[in-house]
Amino acid sequence: MAAGSSNYWEDLRKQARQLENELDLKLISFSKLCTSYSHNSAREGRRDAYSSDTTPLLNGSTQDRMFETMAVEIEQLLAKLTGVNDKMAEYSSTPGTASVNAALMHTLQRHRDILQDYTHEFHKTKANFLAIREREDLLGSVRKDIESYKSGSGVNNRRTELFLKEHEHLRNSDRLMEETISIAMATKENMTSQRGMLKSIQSKMNTLANRFPAVNNLIQRINLRKRRDSLILGAVVGICTILLLLYAFH
Repeated sequence: MAAGSSNYWEDLRKQARQLENELDLKLISFSKLCTSYSHNSAREGRRDAYSSDTTPLLNGSTQDRMFETMAVEIEQLLAKLTGVNDKMAEYSSTPGTASVNAALMHTLQRHRDILQDYTHEFHKTKANFLAIREREDLLGSVRKDIESYKSGSGVNNRRTELFLKEHEHLRNSDRLMEETISIAMATKENMTSQRGMLKSIQSKMNTLANRFPAVNNLIQRINLRKRRDSLILGAVVGICTILLLLYAFH
């Protein structure tokens, strides 16, 4: 009977150790999955800010499915380990184990501590994963809102840019017109001054012509050529002014 009880206890311990080893491996993989989810989310945020040419090895939906599957498996292993610990506690409380009760209780307490540590680690990792996923969902929503705002404001920016270009074109046209008018005014003043000088010379030459008839004929020829030159000069100035105005309003 004692040998059978001892074998039953050893079987329970083997089951407990096997479940603990499986839980240890599962929790390590579970923690790596949560860590990779955080890193992939950070890389995805930087890729959205600078470039969209690369893609992560695992997208969010794949990792979510892996998370759900691994969480269910770990919960099942924890439930099995809890059941084994309960059987060990039940065995250690039987009347026939009083002589080795202290050793059994020590072993049972160690397995309970391991179960408690694994349970705490699982819930902590799961809570961290859910918090990261909730934060990334919120950031994704914010990024979508920002992209929508940028795409909407881009049209307004293009319209504003066109208005600014048109305004700058009008300002250049106004400046060119002002320069053209200034040149025309300066030309007018110069021609007025030259006309005064020519009148003064003409009056002096008329005086000489009246005194010398031969000179009178020469003066008349000079006056005819002067009128012709004045007409040509006026026509050239007028054509230049018209061309400048057409260029300014083009």
